[in-house]
Amino acid sequence: MNTVVINMAGNIWKILVDKGDQVEKGQEVAILESMKMEIPIIAETSGTVIEVKKKEGEFADEGDILLELQSC
Repeated sequence: MNTVVINMAGNIWKILVDKGDQVEKGQEVAILESMKMEIPIIAETSGTVIEVKKKEGEFADEGDILLELQSC
């Protein structure tokens, strides 16, 4: 199982994928709002979303897991 990890602390502004979606390496999966900037969260591997760990509007710390992916 692979994960998509948050790379800096901030609020989850928008989640762009759902459980069951196919994600490609390099795809934007969420947008984080930090220091009045919108920062894209990018998948580093391809796979199918098996769980979304955070909700829109929720605060996330650097290193928190956003998504769990099952490899293709």
